[in-house]
Amino acid sequence: MPTRPCWVEVRTRILEDNFRFLETLAAPHADLLAIVKADSYGHALELCAPAAVRAGAQWLGVTSVEEGAAARMLCPTARILVIGGVFPAQGAAVVENRLTVVAWEQWQLDELEVAAQAAGLGPESLPVHLEVDTGMSRQGASPRGLDPVLGRFKPASPLKLEAVMTHLFAADEANGRVTGEQLRELDEVLGRVSGAGHFAEWLNVGNSAALLAGQAPVIGELAARHGMKAMLRPGLALYGLVPEFEPPFEDEPASLAAARANLKPVLTWKSRVVGVRAVPTGTVVGYNGTFVATEPMRLALVAAGYADGLDRRLGNRFHLLVNGERAPLVGRVSMDQSVIDVTEIPAVKAGDEVVLIGTQGGETITAVDHAKVAGTISWEIFTQIGPRVPRIGD
Repeated sequence: MPTRPCWVEVRTRILEDNFRFLETLAAPHADLLAIVKADSYGHALELCAPAAVRAGAQWLGVTSVEEGAAARMLCPTARILVIGGVFPAQGAAVVENRLTVVAWEQWQLDELEVAAQAAGLGPESLPVHLEVDTGMSRQGASPRGLDPVLGRFKPASPLKLEAVMTHLFAADEANGRVTGEQLRELDEVLGRVSGAGHFAEWLNVGNSAALLAGQAPVIGELAARHGMKAMLRPGLALYGLVPEFEPPFEDEPASLAAARANLKPVLTWKSRVVGVRAVPTGTVVGYNGTFVATEPMRLALVAAGYADGLDRRLGNRFHLLVNGERAPLVGRVSMDQSVIDVTEIPAVKAGDEVVLIGTQGGETITAVDHAKVAGTISWEIFTQIGPRVPRIGD
């Protein structure tokens, strides 16, 4: 049956173009792993993972084993990396779905090794990406405690050290100081890995900000120095947004300027006007009367609220697009609805399309715009668009 008019349009052809463009920034220094975790940043895994593969992605990155199993159903031939690690009793699913897991704890290696042995896998047949903590203190083996973890990768074990990985947690800081410190620490770690007689094929380092800031040659050179290949992991840029760098670059890298010119947003979020009403001066709008009309107004009800992902903090502080013009949100955003002021847009009527993220006429609203007003980041804006909002591919 027809659904409530609140939906997201996902332009998979643009995602493919974005991936191919990002490949040009990485080449010839590094390959790319396309991040499709968190339901492809709220864009829909079932639409975006196959699109990334069509564009040439050999690797997909997910958070969990369950996300990995879903991605495997969609992309039978892709390499799928579970970045968030394995949890107890998930080892069998890793093996069954041919997933590659990031690991850093001894118990994670136990889980994987037992599952591999139970499945009858031979020596060095289950690839693992070993994460090393180079300063973020979130996940990853401590460089000081690396030897016992490396000791788990024995010739007779089914575990194979395929990659060494870390996360550049300040790659969006334009001065590059923290990233430089992390890469120096990583250089020392890689020396210890090879010194212990281990060979890892991949150096798995760097997000969208690192790629756009021009770090691919640096990471590629570091990998080559240790006989490895480099891999970067773009996420936000894949979906068409350029990370904000603080403070801004004094002299913007050519790669970042090119990204601003070439990347295009993949997602557009829309709703429709439910109805329009004229109200007199003094009319209270929304919960708790946070907006009171100071003059006669025309108000339009929109079928989108905070349960759909429209942040409640945007009430009285933001605008949506209707008939190609910006219409202020008035009153608090409700769970399922919101109200916009269309007094200065007289032609608005029930059924008119409303854009929450995207372009209409000559006006554009981005996830970054939402984030700045809501006091958050664009990643959260995307991922909080609710599951009841259907994603429609092109």
